[in-house]
Amino acid sequence: MTATTRIVERIYSLAQKQNDLALMMGTYRFFAVTLYYSGDFQTARDYAVRGLQIWRSGGVRSPIVELIAPAVECLAYQALSEWHLGDIASCKTNMAKAIALAKELNDMPGLGLALYWAALLAQFEGDLHEVERLASDLIELSTRQTLANWLPGGVVLRGWVRSASGEATEGISLIEEGIRDYHAIGAVLRLPYFLTLKAEALHLADRTVEALEAIREAGRLVERSEARWWCAELHRVRGRFLAAMGADETQIEASFSEAIRIAKQQKSVSLEKRAQATYAEYRRRKASGSGGRGFRLPLC
Repeated sequence: MTATTRIVERIYSLAQKQNDLALMMGTYRFFAVTLYYSGDFQTARDYAVRGLQIWRSGGVRSPIVELIAPAVECLAYQALSEWHLGDIASCKTNMAKAIALAKELNDMPGLGLALYWAALLAQFEGDLHEVERLASDLIELSTRQTLANWLPGGVVLRGWVRSASGEATEGISLIEEGIRDYHAIGAVLRLPYFLTLKAEALHLADRTVEALEAIREAGRLVERSEARWWCAELHRVRGRFLAAMGADETQIEASFSEAIRIAKQQKSVSLEKRAQATYAEYRRRKASGSGGRGFRLPLC
């Protein structure tokens, strides 16, 4: 990631000297994506907005055929960053714009990207119906257009819906299928998130020991890839599993504290609120004498 970033920085410097707006927009798009995955949501949003400003100026005439229209990608990552920063209304508006623009441009890979991230946003909010709708659209599009990068995500999300709806066996099977297919194409950045969904499904199926192992695997992937965008959630979910198992209080407290610390550091208002709420519920149950045993993960 770092070496690639240095290369793009040099390209951006050259683009500035030549006043090449297409190259400048491409580098803004790259920084928005890279910084989002690294967990710097505020700066990711800023770069996405800069890219969109160039696009809206009407001055971009790129001789390069992009796999995904940069404007679609900038809109999607602006929306994702806004969710973390707590601007939910703007987030939903901009993701809808990303989908609409991809359709307008007949950009099928871009539409796959936008549908995928829109489905994730719905999952972030625990909206089962919307996740199922968007995952179905994504699976249909990806199958028809052979979009191998986006199809596994649709399958994982469909599995999450099945699991959350009480169909644990089918749900876990679909999630594992999607993870295998995603891993098979050599991708890694979204694996910690997929493994978190697998862990939730295992927990709901009363397989919490396996769920904890899935979270540990996700943590190892984070360290190798430096994709820390879902890192706060790994610690929150781990704390919830440990509480459900009646684990040592020091471990539980450490997990929730780390989730809150990381969310604050990344300025993820949404994940900080979620971690604080889960921790408060744990403390409430502990004070009432019931402890953390029986803790069930909410859908979001």
